[in-house]
Amino acid sequence: MNIYTRAGDKGFTSIFGGKRVLKCHELVDTYGFIDELNSWVGLIISQLNKNDETRFFVEVQKQLLAIGSSLAGWKGLKKELVEKQIKKMEIKIDLMEKTLPTIKNFVLPGGSRVGSIVHIARSICRRAERQTVSLAQKQIIQPEIIKYLNRLSDLLFVFARFINSQGGVTEVVWSGDASTEKKR
Repeated sequence: MNIYTRAGDKGFTSIFGGKRVLKCHELVDTYGFIDELNSWVGLIISQLNKNDETRFFVEVQKQLLAIGSSLAGWKGLKKELVEKQIKKMEIKIDLMEKTLPTIKNFVLPGGSRVGSIVHIARSICRRAERQTVSLAQKQIIQPEIIKYLNRLSDLLFVFARFINSQGGVTEVVWSGDASTEKKR
């Protein structure tokens, strides 16, 4: 089977059920952002040693693929599985946060190479979440999808901090002034 079909050469794509929509349709944008996020999660995985984090993020990739497919009309997304993944993320967030200093201000995104990549993924996750919320105003979306994306962006923020901390990279905390910063 060829990767190209020529069916999309005029700017249309097919979603589940065979319906054709423009490639600039809000639905296509939404699952496109989730696909982009999934690619960035793949980059995160490529930067990690083969360990529990790698396995965890492969599970995130699988869930993101299921979420994107669900938005496109696939009926296989199971609420209880999404809720289970959300709980796993919350446990992981809590464990990592115990090792990190409390923050009261914004932290500038960056740090190590991996920490910076994770921050980019977090920003893309927030964009995917905003787009999903917008789409939910126009069509029915499983509410746990929005919850999942929200929790994933929280996890990515904490994971970026955790990776930087584990690597001995000092965070730059924004104090509310463009000219002043303090390191933690």
